[in-house]
Amino acid sequence: MSMVIDQVSNPAQVSETKLAAQFPDEVVRMLKEKIDWEHSGDILALDTRTALTPDPVKVKSVGIISNRQRLNDIRYVNKFLESVNQSLPMGGYYLGCVEVAKDRKARFMAKYPSPLNKLLYSFDFLIKRVWPKLPVFRRSYFALTGGRNRVIAEMETYGRLYSCGFRLIEKVKTDGKLYFLVEKTGEPEYNTEATYGPFIALRRVGKHGKIMKVYKLRTMSPYSEYVQQLIYEWNGLGDGAKFKDDPRITTLGQFLRKYWLDELPMLYNFIRGDVKVFGVRPISKHYFSLYPEEFQEFRKKFKPGLIPPVYVEIPKCIEDTIDIERRYLQAYEKQPFLTDFRYTYKAFYNIFIKMVRSN
Repeated sequence: MSMVIDQVSNPAQVSETKLAAQFPDEVVRMLKEKIDWEHSGDILALDTRTALTPDPVKVKSVGIISNRQRLNDIRYVNKFLESVNQSLPMGGYYLGCVEVAKDRKARFMAKYPSPLNKLLYSFDFLIKRVWPKLPVFRRSYFALTGGRNRVIAEMETYGRLYSCGFRLIEKVKTDGKLYFLVEKTGEPEYNTEATYGPFIALRRVGKHGKIMKVYKLRTMSPYSEYVQQLIYEWNGLGDGAKFKDDPRITTLGQFLRKYWLDELPMLYNFIRGDVKVFGVRPISKHYFSLYPEEFQEFRKKFKPGLIPPVYVEIPKCIEDTIDIERRYLQAYEKQPFLTDFRYTYKAFYNIFIKMVRSN
C-alpha cells in the first residue's frame, strides 16, 4: 500500500525542511529554482511502489507529488504514472527518480574487476532488460522478480512520462540516480499497444493524411515516439534532416539502420498496399508538422514509398528534404511510371555503388 510520508499546507516549510531531509541537496536546489512555492499547492510525499487511488477532493489542493522509490522497482510503471497524473491538477508537478541504464553499467564497471564486471553486466542486462521485454518470458520474469530492479533507459523514462501526460521541466543526476521534475500538461494516453520486443508498429501519416501503422525492427528505446518534440528542442535537426545526435537510437539500432535491416518488416506494408516501391517516406505527425502547411496538403495526395527520394538527392536540412520531395512529387504527378523508374534507378545506384547509408 502507498505510504504517505507527509501532506501539509505549507509548501515553503516542507521545501526547506522535510524535502531537504528526503532528497539530495542538488534535487532540493532544482525544486527551489523551478517551482513557485507560494502558488504550488499542498505536497504529497510518497515512498511507494504501487499505484495511487486518486482522491477528487485532494486533487484540488495537492500541487506536488514526490516519490522516493525508483521507477526501476515499480511493477506497473505506467499505471503508477497514470495514477499520479490523475491525482494532480493541470500544471501540477511530479518529482521522481530512476537509475538509468548507462549509470547502471557504470556502477557494475566500478564495482567489479575486469573482465568480471563485463560478464556480470552482460548477464544483468540480459535478465533484467531483455527478458522482461520478450512476450514468451515476460510473465515468468515478473512472477519471479515482482518487476523490481529492472534496467530502464533514460529515453524510455521520458517516453513513459510524456505518454502519461507529463512534460519534463528539469533533471539532475546525483547519487547514481536521475531525478526528474515533470509537469502535468494533459491526460494519459493509456497506450495499450506499446511494444518492447524487436518488432514495432509506428503511427505514420499516409495518403490523404490517414494515420497508418508502419512495421519496422526496433532501433530506439521503447516509447521513443512520445519524445520527438523533446529531442527536437534539445538538439534540433542535423545532417540528412534527421534529429541531430538522437539519443533514442540504441547501439543495435545504429547497426540495423546502417544496412536498412530495420526497414524489412515494411514489406508487409507493401503487400497490404499501404506503400509503393518508391515514394516519400511515411513520417510521424510531429515531423510532418514541421513542413509548411501548403506542402502538407500537397504531400497528402500521394502514397508513401519504401525507397524515398532523399536517397537520390541527399538533404542537409529539412528545407532540402522539402525541396527534394516537392520536385519528385511534381514530376510523379505528371509522369508516374517514368518518374518512379528514373528515381528508383538513381536510388539503387547511390545505395549499392556510392554506398550511401541511412543515419
